[in-house]
Amino acid sequence: MEDALYSAIKKFFSKIRQEPKRVFHGRGQLFPEYSHVCMDWYPPVVFVSAYDPIENRVEVLSWLRGVDKLSQIKTVMLQKRYERNSAAEILYGESKARVIVEENGLKFEVLLGKQQNTGLFLDMQPLRVWLRENSKDKKVLNLFSYTCSLSVAALAGGARSVVNVDLSKTSMRWGERNHDLNGQDKDTITSLPFNVFTSWGRIRQEGRYDLVIIDPPTYQRNSFSAERDYGAVLKKMRSLCSDGATIIAALNSPFLDEQFLLDKFERYVPKAKFVESMAAAPEFLDRFPGRALKIFRFEFSSE
Repeated sequence: MEDALYSAIKKFFSKIRQEPKRVFHGRGQLFPEYSHVCMDWYPPVVFVSAYDPIENRVEVLSWLRGVDKLSQIKTVMLQKRYERNSAAEILYGESKARVIVEENGLKFEVLLGKQQNTGLFLDMQPLRVWLRENSKDKKVLNLFSYTCSLSVAALAGGARSVVNVDLSKTSMRWGERNHDLNGQDKDTITSLPFNVFTSWGRIRQEGRYDLVIIDPPTYQRNSFSAERDYGAVLKKMRSLCSDGATIIAALNSPFLDEQFLLDKFERYVPKAKFVESMAAAPEFLDRFPGRALKIFRFEFSSE
């Protein structure tokens, strides 16, 4: 039987790949021998995340170089997630700490190896497509906006304005660069580098919102715990949302299932009705779907 990782990379690089995408999702537990390995493609970089040592790393590098018949791979990087504050190791090619990638015609800055997150969550690709198709003329609030990729998609879809809120000033500056990369009008963008929980009054000053995106970290020390704090965010929705507003609520925790979010909405936002569960990128298949990324759409009645 052909090795699962080899099979995945051979299939992926059999054609030209111009957009960022997950190549192999070992964390989905579908391939136990590689449950500690994920591999992403940020053209022209293969970025490997290892949660335990990869015993056959030399062989994996050989596979990558061997299947690259179309000469797409310029760099292979390894991030050892099992070593705290470990810099990414260059396994092949030249260092590529900063890459500008293009997804669905939109540009994003990706930083590789300096921190755990690269700045673009590949599992959210379908949501960026949805926002681009469903944001026309809407006033958008993006809570926990990180590098603002969802706001970039909303403005590209004709949103009237976006308000980005994130505690990290570094992430907010990164998000502003992403808006700039796409030539988006600064007059339509408000950046609030504040703690959500101490800034509700400032957020309300921007008016009522037609579309609210809630995509918090599962846990951020001294700042946010999804289990503890998600309900506190939802309590504010009625005072922030316009009639008929849409709420996109995401949760990426292996310990909190879909029912957790549904129960929180029923308790804190009973007038926001569940519409659908939205899919993550298909490359992120998980043996236990309830532990994977969950994205729900709710809508307030316009009555």
